[in-house]
Amino acid sequence: MRHPIFLTLCAAAIGLSACEKSEEAEVERALADLNVVDESNLNDVMLTVGDPNEAVNYFAGANANDPGRIDLQRGLAKSLVRASRNAEAIPAWQQVVAHEESGNGDRVELADAFIRNNRWDDAAATLNTIPPTFETFKRYRLEAMVADSRQQWDKADSFYETAVGLTTRPASVYNNWGYSKLTRGDYAEAERLFVDALRFNDDMFTAKNNLVLARGAQRNYAIPVVPMNQTERAQLMHTMALAAIKQNDVSIGKSLLADAIETHPQYFEEAARALEALENNAVN
Repeated sequence: MRHPIFLTLCAAAIGLSACEKSEEAEVERALADLNVVDESNLNDVMLTVGDPNEAVNYFAGANANDPGRIDLQRGLAKSLVRASRNAEAIPAWQQVVAHEESGNGDRVELADAFIRNNRWDDAAATLNTIPPTFETFKRYRLEAMVADSRQQWDKADSFYETAVGLTTRPASVYNNWGYSKLTRGDYAEAERLFVDALRFNDDMFTAKNNLVLARGAQRNYAIPVVPMNQTERAQLMHTMALAAIKQNDVSIGKSLLADAIETHPQYFEEAARALEALENNAVN
């Protein structure tokens, strides 16, 4: 009489054990999924905030603990670029590109790393491995920069124009394009492009400074009407003064330097030194 009851109890115990194991497995799977989500969020945080060198250390450690994962390799490569460790970024991106799961976007990033190290031929060769059907803002911006480096002006203009059409924030492209025109001596067109850059981002001081250079090259020494604080205004006057002096308009340059010194909210050593040198040269 006891045997059937014993067998039933055993069966129940086995069933309960199986259920417990099944539930444990489900819990483990759920925790594993949760860990992946948490890790993914942490990876995103490390790529966007905090000290870039800390991100490098984080992804280097993660790669060592879990080698072969392309997301961690990308994280390391991106972090090296953010940390301005450009020489180290090249082999990091090369490792990503060699991965079986890599794509054309990774090749664009490798080309970017080459450009940051002034390896223009390597950048061009890398971009040439990407099919023309892969059309992204960054790809065409880099294509334009490579064409600029080779003085292939028509190609550069075409690539810059394409890049502008592929982004809602083209200020940096207009600034690069304007600087390209500036180096070619097309000052009026450069001025127009710098104005376009500031139309999309009026905080870009580099574009403001380049705009002053373009105007100064045309002997237009009036400071452009663009948003600027007092310190920026003094710095732009200093840039304009140097442009005037370069073209032998020394009296205008001296006047602009004096205005820059007076405008700057603090002591403007660079402008003061330049003005003193001019005055000493005039005396001698």
